[in-house]
Formats: sequence, C-alpha cells, structure tokens
Amino acid sequence: MTYENTANPSQPRPLALVTGASSGIGLELAREFARKGYDLLVAAEDEAVHEAARELSVAGCEAVAQQVDLATSDGVAQLYAVAAGSGRAVTAAALNAGVAVGGRFHETDVNADLRLVALNVASTVHLAKLLTRDMVKEGEGKLLFTASIASTMPGPYHATYAASKAFVHSFAEAIRVELKDTGVTVTSLMPGPTDTNFFERANMEDTRIASAPKDDPADVARRGVEALLAGKDHVVAASRLNKLQTAAGQLLPDRLVAAVQGRLTKPGSGRG
Repeated sequence: MTYENTANPSQPRPLALVTGASSGIGLELAREFARKGYDLLVAAEDEAVHEAARELSVAGCEAVAQQVDLATSDGVAQLYAVAAGSGRAVTAAALNAGVAVGGRFHETDVNADLRLVALNVASTVHLAKLLTRDMVKEGEGKLLFTASIASTMPGPYHATYAASKAFVHSFAEAIRVELKDTGVTVTSLMPGPTDTNFFERANMEDTRIASAPKDDPADVARRGVEALLAGKDHVVAASRLNKLQTAAGQLLPDRLVAAVQGRLTKPGSGRG
C-alpha cells in the first residue's frame, strides 16, 4: 500500500499522533493522516503497533511506534515524553484508544469496568491536557476525539462504555468552545457499529447489534480526518440507519431509547 502525499512537498511534513493505532478505526486514522501528508507517532498497548508503523513508513511517511499502556498515568506520560522529545510540534492528534465491556453490569468484572474508565476517560483527559497546552503555545493544532453514537443514548449491557463515550463527546464539545481563537480546533468523531474487533473484545459477539451490518472503518476514518481538517465540531460517521437512530435517540425519552437499545445489546439476543 502506498500513500499519496497531499501536503506541499516544499514544506516539512506535519506530525500527527494517533492512539489505539494498531487496528480498527485507529489504524485507519493513521493511514488517512499518512495519505494527507503527515508523519506519525502511533501508539497502542499491543505489539501490532510496530507492524502498523512499518506499514505506514512508506512513500516518505515517517512513522514511529510506541507500545504503551494508556490506561495508566505513567503510560500517558511516557507517550507524551516521546512526542515532546521528538523536537517537533504535534500538529494533529487523534485520541482514539478505548475498550468496551459487554454484559450485565452486576456480573461484569469490576476491574474491567474501572480499566475502561481509566483508558476511555482518564487517559483522554490526561493526554488532551498535555497536548492542548503545547498547541495553544504554538498557536495551532487539531484534536480529534473518538466518541460514538452510543454517546447520545443510554447503553444497557455496555453501560460503562456508553457512559464513557458520552463523557468524551461532551468533553470535546466543551473544550472546543474554550479553545476558540487560540488556533486549536476540536472535533468529535461519532462512529456507529463498525467492522472491527470491537464486539469480540467486548464479549458482545452474541448480541443482535453484533450481527447487524457494520460500517467500514476506513470510511469512518476518512470522514473523521476530513472533518478534523475542515475544523468541524463533530461528525456522525455512520450509516443512514444509525444516523436516524441517533436522531431518534436525541428526541425520545431516555427510558424508551434505553429499552430499544437493550434489545440490541442484550447478551444472547443475536442467537437464532
């Protein structure tokens, strides 16, 4: 695979940081940044991030991998130290790392739920804090937060995940206002069900939502990066059906939306 450099060849390539970049939407975000002419710092907790960096390091794109556990404060600090030590400003960042926990809340492992909060919420705030301070000093920067259409409605049987994405979306929209006139923009990426290993990792493979049609992660990433570069506040990168469901979720009472969602995400609902 090769990437077309759409940046001005007479100018140094800007640097983008992407977390959760070893697979799924994160890897596709990294590929999209490469196509747009960015060099990359890609991070993930698994070894596959090194292979991702090797793939991306073609056609003039410099990609550096950092294998790090962002669910810990030390991991966030380690990644930021690598970025700060590169001698280059991070021009764009996609804070995409996240996990999900499926099942009935009273039955799921509390440590899994708390790790989800640490990764999806705490690490996002921590890394955003470090990056925005630098970007404001530089007078420019673009931040992309991977939220979800799940952020717009209650999420039975993946309650901590849906709540974490509601936090991310609200957080992104809020600091976007705060950063107005600083040269720093913030965009919330809101995918629907996407063809990644999400449902397998979340133990939700036997649900109705897991067996339904899913969006292409490459298309989700393309819409996300295009919205980021255009300075948009958010983009719902999902199928028309999911967009309609999201709109309905914002109009109907939460108790009704929760009941409908529960039919899609209840364990065993996809059997038969």
